[in-house]
Amino acid sequence: MERLTILHTNDLHSHFENWPRIRRYLTATRQSALANGESVFTFDLGDHVDRSQPFSEATAGQGNVQLMNQISYDGVTIGNNEGLGFTRSQLNHLYDQANFPVILGNLLTADQHLQPDWAIDHRLLTTRDGAKVLVLGLTAPYQLTYPLAGWQPLAAQAALRRLLARYRAQADICVLLSHLGLDVDRQLAKTFPELDVIIGSHTHHLLRHGERVKQCLLAAAGKYGQYIGKISLTLDDRHRLVGQAAGVVATSELASVPADQTEINSLTDRGEKILEGREFARLPHRLIANPSGHPELVQLGMQAIAAAAGTQAAVLNAGLFLHDLPAGPVNEEQLLTLLPHGMHVMRVTLDGENLWRLVREFELARLFLRFFPQKGMGFRGKIFGELNYLGIAYDAVTQTVTWQGEPLVKTRKYTIAVVDHYLFIPFFPTISIKGENDILYPKLLREVFEGYLAQHYPLNTGNREEDESGS
Repeated sequence: MERLTILHTNDLHSHFENWPRIRRYLTATRQSALANGESVFTFDLGDHVDRSQPFSEATAGQGNVQLMNQISYDGVTIGNNEGLGFTRSQLNHLYDQANFPVILGNLLTADQHLQPDWAIDHRLLTTRDGAKVLVLGLTAPYQLTYPLAGWQPLAAQAALRRLLARYRAQADICVLLSHLGLDVDRQLAKTFPELDVIIGSHTHHLLRHGERVKQCLLAAAGKYGQYIGKISLTLDDRHRLVGQAAGVVATSELASVPADQTEINSLTDRGEKILEGREFARLPHRLIANPSGHPELVQLGMQAIAAAAGTQAAVLNAGLFLHDLPAGPVNEEQLLTLLPHGMHVMRVTLDGENLWRLVREFELARLFLRFFPQKGMGFRGKIFGELNYLGIAYDAVTQTVTWQGEPLVKTRKYTIAVVDHYLFIPFFPTISIKGENDILYPKLLREVFEGYLAQHYPLNTGNREEDESGS
């Protein structure tokens, strides 16, 4: 009998507070298994990076790769944070210094339809006793947004069928690194008897003792490094799988050392220092954030997205703006704190009748959303907040909508600027049902806002006396 141990991490999202203990556990467990004559492989399932964290933002994710190099992973796949959180150029260089392979079989370049240079579509590993382990990787194929970022996503089932036909006969065991979500993992296990293990992520699900679906063992370790996954496989002398078990280790129960907090703080400090050095604008007065109001800060935000989208009107929720901006020089650390979201500007074109319908949806949801604790879909704030309009107005008495002070014409086309977040949440269905929607890649919302402030409040304005006299 041969025993194979698989260790796995996923969806860290730059929660470095758990990283030192994760590193020690993975290193010690690997060394112990090897000392006992066992084979051991270590994998990561993606979304290691989150650009809302200063170190990750300042280093364009390459700082995360430096940390991952400490583990010597046998393979990783990417999540949507890596695939969609960076421009194509940034992603092309994200793994330049990696000491591990990126295994990804369902993402091609959009122009040439080729496997990207930084990824391989499979890896064949060999255990100490000679068993062959085929490792495949798939990521969530966002059909709407990946093409905008310069990539061609492939449907999971079609890609997996092709990969299994090409490589499965070469191996005794097949392991899938999945950044697809639990429901998709279960369906793949039912559909493909060639799969022995699916290590899952993306939906942040936790399978404390794994889950058996037909012949396949599903494993998953939650999110943020709160757990580390451990799988034990037993093979007979003909390399056939005769035993499977999955579990997790709670990171909070692992011992910490005094140096851990210093290391964790240093990562954030390094990122903040880099970002603080990147000044881009000089404000004449303080801009106040008010998630339940209509502050100047949100007005500037709407002007910024309208300018980027080339529209006369915009809508934004005040909860996007998390902190004040002080008078004087503004840097990218302040900007990241203000707008940590992974959102993009989006143009929405509707005829007058459906724009009226959309504004009615805004108004019907207004009071509910004012203090609604929004999560996910790129949102990194606390509450959705008050809806603000630029260029359009609503009369609650007559229920009429005006555009630049004029009544809407039912058959006329109108284009407004919003954030793509509105397309993915359930409150404004007219956007997805009737809207002609154009998501503007590659810049994030904060990068659009940065460009607008830099243009309208340049650093060399000479307003230092006004900065010092008012705040």
